[in-house]
Amino acid sequence: MPLIVPPEWAPHRAMWLGFPSHAELWEDDLEPAQAEVAALARALAGPGGERVRLLTGHEAGEVTARRLLGDIAGVDIVPGRFGDIWLRDTGPIFARQDGADIALGFQFNGWGGKYRLDHDDTVSDQIAAASGVVLARRDMILEGGALDHDGQGTILTTRQCLLNPNRNSGWTEAVAAEALALGLGARKVLWLGEGLANDHTDGHVDNLARFVGPATVVCPVAWGLGDVNAHAYNAAAADLAAMTDASGTKLKVVRMPSPGRIEHPEGGAAPASHMNFIIANAAVIMPTYAGDPQASTLAAQALQSLFPDRTVITLPSDAILTGGGSFHCITQQEPA
Repeated sequence: MPLIVPPEWAPHRAMWLGFPSHAELWEDDLEPAQAEVAALARALAGPGGERVRLLTGHEAGEVTARRLLGDIAGVDIVPGRFGDIWLRDTGPIFARQDGADIALGFQFNGWGGKYRLDHDDTVSDQIAAASGVVLARRDMILEGGALDHDGQGTILTTRQCLLNPNRNSGWTEAVAAEALALGLGARKVLWLGEGLANDHTDGHVDNLARFVGPATVVCPVAWGLGDVNAHAYNAAAADLAAMTDASGTKLKVVRMPSPGRIEHPEGGAAPASHMNFIIANAAVIMPTYAGDPQASTLAAQALQSLFPDRTVITLPSDAILTGGGSFHCITQQEPA
């Protein structure tokens, strides 16, 4: 049986979630970010139908997590260590091979050397051990948010990130595709170009385009004036419309509004994206930001049309965004 990464919409045994714990990193945004993550945990464990495994990275974070969530059914607080909450990138990618669950552990270098934090390189080991799943090591440098999967061997990614020399020097499309075939069971790699502006991940695809079903991909359309990502959105949509999946089926491309221009507290446009939603067992949870509420309303309606059997829930993610990401970035699903 070939190696396969299940799609996010397949049933989950658990949803791993990182809890903000380090005051020196989050500063004034620590308590607001903790409140947003707690709200996300409640939504996942309630209408989301998930068993939430909340990984805390520091003793003080564990104390706060237990105060906010310790009595919530469906939330397991797992003491651990991490540099920060971005488990999508530091944690393993769960897969199946020969009928058995495995966790794929990749090398992590702080998004190309930008943010090297203690314990981030141990997160895959911790999650695999807590899940009781064998960890299969991979030599390549890779973050989970750099890829999106359709469950049939099609992988969506961006050249900006995956071919960046600050990850795996010398990678070309052909070399990367071979590595993804060996390491993740990829049958076909779909290449997009640039990701969002000011994204310290160098253009992770989970901010730009996502699989939402077989041969179906969603990506943004610019909203309002000053959306610095309009060109990237349009280029991605045009590229996707000309692509087929690993089975040769032409992709259906659905576009939904971006949040528009969201200012970063330190200046410039923040990498805010409605694409950073999580597909849970019984819900889809989409981040919103302090921009035009009509954009998030229309985006949520678009997602609801794509997931008629799940409830679409919107939750604020402004404080989490100050750290550089949102809901998808801080979670990792463990397939059932």
